[in-house]
Amino acid sequence: MTRLRHRHSRRAWRRVGPSIAAFAVCAAILSGLLPLLLVREVPDEGRSAGWYLTGPIIVWAGIRLSYRVVDGRPKLFDFIFWLFTYIFLGLAPTAQIRSGQLSTTTPGMHPALDVPTATVVWLGLIAYESGRWLGRRRRRRRIDPPEIPGDAVDGRRAVAVALVGLVAAAYYVSKIGVGTLFMSRYSSFDIRSAALPDLAVRSIVMAAASYPLLIASGAFARLRAAAGSRGNHYALALLVTVPVLLVVVNPISSARYDFGTVGFALVVLAGAMATRRRSRLSLVATLVAFLFVFPLADAFRTDVVNLDRGGFFAEYMNNPDYDAFWQIANTVSYLRDVGLKPGMQALGVLFFWVPRAVWPGKSVDTGVLLADYRGYTFDNLSAPLWAELLINGGVALLLVGFLAIGWLLYRFDVRVATALTGTGQLWSVVGAVFPFYMVILLRGSLLQATGTLAVSVACVLAVRAPARRTRLGPRTQARSRERVSRTSPYTATRRPATASMLRRSRVRAAPASPIRRAAVGSASSARTASTRASSPSSVTMPLPLSRISGASPHDSVTTTGRPSAIASRTDMGKGSSIEGST
Repeated sequence: MTRLRHRHSRRAWRRVGPSIAAFAVCAAILSGLLPLLLVREVPDEGRSAGWYLTGPIIVWAGIRLSYRVVDGRPKLFDFIFWLFTYIFLGLAPTAQIRSGQLSTTTPGMHPALDVPTATVVWLGLIAYESGRWLGRRRRRRRIDPPEIPGDAVDGRRAVAVALVGLVAAAYYVSKIGVGTLFMSRYSSFDIRSAALPDLAVRSIVMAAASYPLLIASGAFARLRAAAGSRGNHYALALLVTVPVLLVVVNPISSARYDFGTVGFALVVLAGAMATRRRSRLSLVATLVAFLFVFPLADAFRTDVVNLDRGGFFAEYMNNPDYDAFWQIANTVSYLRDVGLKPGMQALGVLFFWVPRAVWPGKSVDTGVLLADYRGYTFDNLSAPLWAELLINGGVALLLVGFLAIGWLLYRFDVRVATALTGTGQLWSVVGAVFPFYMVILLRGSLLQATGTLAVSVACVLAVRAPARRTRLGPRTQARSRERVSRTSPYTATRRPATASMLRRSRVRAAPASPIRRAAVGSASSARTASTRASSPSSVTMPLPLSRISGASPHDSVTTTGRPSAIASRTDMGKGSSIEGST
């Protein structure tokens, strides 16, 4: 007995041991080594005790990232959420608070705001974790179907979306000029602002020039994978949409988040998350790219290319890209001095498509609102989701909002992981495009990001294959139920066959050994012969091969009495009603 236990324990360790070891190594680097190096390399200048709260954010976010990487299931929404939290709300503010070198776009921040801001961040994270816990708890109470309903895409609709994207791209290029696409980021931004002065119109035109091509490319890629050698026409469509997309959204003139969304989506659609091994490697590569490549991708912001960096932690000091924490602090200060704007900012986000010429009193970006409140000359600032929820409804809306976000993203992750590791189509496109774009939504402002989000969602809904439903009358439904009762081996139970019932039937139908198989087969043949002799109304019906694994194509089920009275699952498992041909 002791040897048997040791043998089982060794087998269990072989299964989970490597995963535990990999998790320990990954967590030691992200949650142990990097925070310790930060404390050692960045001396504390005594600004405030706020880094005592932002430091644990690094630790917890590192643990969550380590689990996502080692787990290997492509739950990309959760991974990107914690990646944003780790860098923008953990590493960056901790380094800035300890060094006293804050983001250059948010000068004059009072040290008394550091601890309340970190507390607000923690409240959002706790609510987010609670929402995901509620999603897991609800899912355990039911069995999800193996196939996701409404997951198919339509090839003709994808072609129509691609044509819309090509026309929009041509219009966009005609307005700004081809040369603008390869200028520095600031120069191209000035030209775009002059050609399309209205922010809402500009965001919609830019989104229409890129995201329909991206969504259509994703649909073509999944249709090509499903069709195999018969999908060469989808490959030709990809040769048209992908090059145009990469010209419109390129790393020189486009923002890093926009190009990152396109690049990440194309890599995922190419099969980077198809298996757990690929998923682990891809998630590690994404993490490394955010930590080391993302700062270098800002080299084309001005006309002078700059690749000089003062060090890993020095990259986060005085950097205007990492102002998310301080914009939350500005929101806390705004609530103290001015008060809430209940629903006003959200109303502007909801009606983002209305031009200001039609609605002069339309609310401005939350980042612009906070910049005007603080008197900043530079107003192109971020407004993280924490700030958006706070300014619209205070702490109560913050908790409710992140609770809903955690629950919703968990539901998305379940469908995306199933689609990317299988043959899913529509949810594969969703999982390729929207997780990385969530960085833009988390960083804000929402008013700037909502136009692109709306165009993307509309394109996803446009390529979705319509559901084909046929309405049946009462007589047709009765005939259908009668037809099913004649062919289903589970009619006697009057319960629909579930996945667990099918698994149990397969296990019971599988014989234990050749000797037992011979004995059961002879006994079954004898009982079947006697039953046929005594009951002339017995009927032999074909046994569906999908119900019992290991059945021969000539196997059948013998029933007595009415033709619809099929043997129960217990008899079928014992072999009393299975008549083998071999």
